[in-house]
Amino acid sequence: MKTVEYSFFVEEMSCASCVSRVEKALKKIDGVIDVSVNLATEKATVEANANVKLDTLMAAVDKAGYHAVKITEPEIHAKDINKQASLWPIIISVILAIPFVLPMLLEPFGIHWMMPAWLQLVIASVVQFGLGAKFYRSGFNAAKALSGNMDLLVAIGTSAAYGLSLYQLIIGNNDHLYFESSVVIITLILIGKWLESRAKHQTTQAIEALSALRPEVALVRQGDQEISLPISQVKVDDVVVIKPGERIPVDGVVIDGASSCDESMLTGESFPVSKILNSVVTGGTINGEGLLIVKTTAVQADSTLSKIIAMVESAQAKKAPIQRIVDRISAIFVPVILLIALITLLAWGFISQDWQQALLHAVAVLVIACPCALGLATPTAIMVGTGVAARHGILIKDAEALETLHNINTVAFDKTGTLTIGKPELVELDVMGRETADQILALAASMQAGSEHPLAKAILAKAKSYNYAQNITSVAGSGVMATIDNHEYYLGSLRWMKSLNAYFVDMQDKINELTKKGYTISFLAKQQSENGVVILALFGFADVIKSEAKSAINALHQLNVNTVMLTGDNQQVANYVAQQLHLDKVIAEVLPQDKANYIYQLQKESQNLSNSNHKVAMVGDGINDAPALAAADIGIAMGTGTDVAMHAASITLMRGNLFLIADAIDISRRTYNKIKQNLFWAFFYNLIGIPLAAFGFLNPMIAGAAMALSSVSVVTNALLLKRWQARSGSK
Repeated sequence: MKTVEYSFFVEEMSCASCVSRVEKALKKIDGVIDVSVNLATEKATVEANANVKLDTLMAAVDKAGYHAVKITEPEIHAKDINKQASLWPIIISVILAIPFVLPMLLEPFGIHWMMPAWLQLVIASVVQFGLGAKFYRSGFNAAKALSGNMDLLVAIGTSAAYGLSLYQLIIGNNDHLYFESSVVIITLILIGKWLESRAKHQTTQAIEALSALRPEVALVRQGDQEISLPISQVKVDDVVVIKPGERIPVDGVVIDGASSCDESMLTGESFPVSKILNSVVTGGTINGEGLLIVKTTAVQADSTLSKIIAMVESAQAKKAPIQRIVDRISAIFVPVILLIALITLLAWGFISQDWQQALLHAVAVLVIACPCALGLATPTAIMVGTGVAARHGILIKDAEALETLHNINTVAFDKTGTLTIGKPELVELDVMGRETADQILALAASMQAGSEHPLAKAILAKAKSYNYAQNITSVAGSGVMATIDNHEYYLGSLRWMKSLNAYFVDMQDKINELTKKGYTISFLAKQQSENGVVILALFGFADVIKSEAKSAINALHQLNVNTVMLTGDNQQVANYVAQQLHLDKVIAEVLPQDKANYIYQLQKESQNLSNSNHKVAMVGDGINDAPALAAADIGIAMGTGTDVAMHAASITLMRGNLFLIADAIDISRRTYNKIKQNLFWAFFYNLIGIPLAAFGFLNPMIAGAAMALSSVSVVTNALLLKRWQARSGSK
């Protein structure tokens, strides 16, 4: 059956227990296959059968006690969390809390002052039932669903302190009022949630920055007129005019003009990229100094920018495998805390017979035991990690890929187009006669002018000038012959030259040397009446190794990653490239359909070698690499390659710079370390704080401050990832 994926926002979630409850409510619906709810983005993603409707899913969320909100505009990919957190309730709460905190500050100076009891009641009631109403609403909904969340703990804890104070006031015992506990706890939690919201907002900045790259209008040429149209009305094949300094509104191909483009926001590449006739331009990049006329190839959802945003947003919305452990803990967390608080109350009450103090200790337990930090520990780190990676040109498909990547200990490379530039270049020219190198190149280029053959393009790229030869004749599988200045010239293979009985000087050693390196060899010869066919020059062509390849391999070795080349080229050529790059292993002469099997073999070797859960990544750029990319634990596609390779891969590198592979592994390891740190701190607060509160070492106000601090510290720690910098070679 056909499946669909729905996304919508879920408001009023406060902790990991809320996430668990929303997921549970959605999974109960018939036809729902998979559910992922992200506390940091406040977003639910649901995979379901086609017969399941969005309204049904949203109704289930509302019934569970939360508020589901449709994503009404397809271009809104991230919720502006910062707008949800109004500052006014915090300001009011702080002002109302000051009279309660002031006596504690004045006490050390011997000043004893206290508000009248009735005024304490009035102010505490405003804070408790006005500013704290959201805790009651959310807590009530959780209790109604036979579940629990952070708000339920806060509501019970502050209500207990408020109720005890009200009882003392009624019986006339005004010296033992605890209104300050409920007021200060609610104030601290509101401040903590606001700071947390502000911090979470910063985790969405990567998507917001990408979304901001979308121009709203495009200047479209229609006949003799140029008309400004909303980007939504621009169609494929429309001709768009892009003036100097403007942001390019569409993906397209240059049909007139020349310029350079700043593509740094999409690729991380800081240098301008030259754009001439037939160059590809990407929507969202900035045109430089020239006027460009572009034929549109993709708009809106089909554009490169939209696909990048969708990939980053998908990675941030999905859960990492480690998060599922947290979810299982969160599901039982609140009931366990309620039980601990009850035991604390009864134990202190029966042992000390001071039921007031017993109640305050129980309140401290309820308040400090916040599962909010647990819910934020993983998604905030994932959001920042994927965002900073995208800013440097590394697109990570999902959170699972980001987590798996940190375990990579073997990287397998395709050769052509990955380790090499993917097209032949003229790298060797040996002149045998009296002609200069420029003259030889001019002769060879004259014979090849207009040819689309890769070797011809390599010669034409090197020639400074040339004319057009006459009587050009291609000899299939051998080369080309032509007439220049009434002389016959031949340009082709060694086998053809021998069949022409061409005269060779002693160059066998040179031929052997170039053949060993895997070079393609051609010869230029001339018909001389007295000497027959005479060799004038030898050309050596090679698919050149990328300039950064050796340093990039060294960077992987520094990360303790083994490197393997998996190529269809012959063993001799593969060995030469491997020696130049210091690769650990070479597997050559591999048929495209067999590459996946070699990946499986490498996976077994990797796990046996490390005796742990280490993984294998495959790096490629071609259609023939797609099966291997899919078979690997992590597929890494070069963004300069084909769409098929990019779809099969878990990670896409927006440019062909090999340094980005080490950068991707590095950001993954750093992100995973942040996740572990966050989970440690989230558990540490509870493992230390709950016993301290239960044994009477924390008063409720300090517990409230610690609880607020736990969430803020977890998000702030994740934000430290934003300081990560790519290696110098990838800038």
